[in-house]
Amino acid sequence: MEAIIEKFFYASRWLLAPIYLGLSLALLALGVKFFQELLHLGPQIFEMTESELVLVVLGLIDISLVGGLIVMVMFSGYENFVSRIDLHDDTDKLGWLGKLDAGSLKAKVAASIVAISSIHLLRIFLNAEQIADNKLMWYVIIHLTFVLSAIGMVVLDRWTEKH
Repeated sequence: MEAIIEKFFYASRWLLAPIYLGLSLALLALGVKFFQELLHLGPQIFEMTESELVLVVLGLIDISLVGGLIVMVMFSGYENFVSRIDLHDDTDKLGWLGKLDAGSLKAKVAASIVAISSIHLLRIFLNAEQIADNKLMWYVIIHLTFVLSAIGMVVLDRWTEKH
């Protein structure tokens, strides 16, 4: 009975595969949104101020960072929790593929969230005159919470590795 339950538990990891497939669809949707924003930029580029252009570009960078985060979670999560990805030697393989364990994946996800939050905060600061001071304060507090959480996760992972 124990062996059957353990085999069932082990096989249930495949329930994550459709979730990672769904992330690839989310990546496709993000790509569509990126190019939609880029197409909106074209006709307005000569009428925009420099700060408006910077805000749009920061939005594109934000989308790019989220896309990278999706790819990282999708591939390394699949490899860590479902099955090894077998690529032939002649294919273009990502350098980090197969090297991210669950702990380093958490650290990279946390760092990506901090980077995304930083871009968002920079966009807010470039538009600060239109935002109430108490809202600005909350944006900074939330961003610092992300930073401290990321640092805490990395410190905790390093500490548990040593002990």
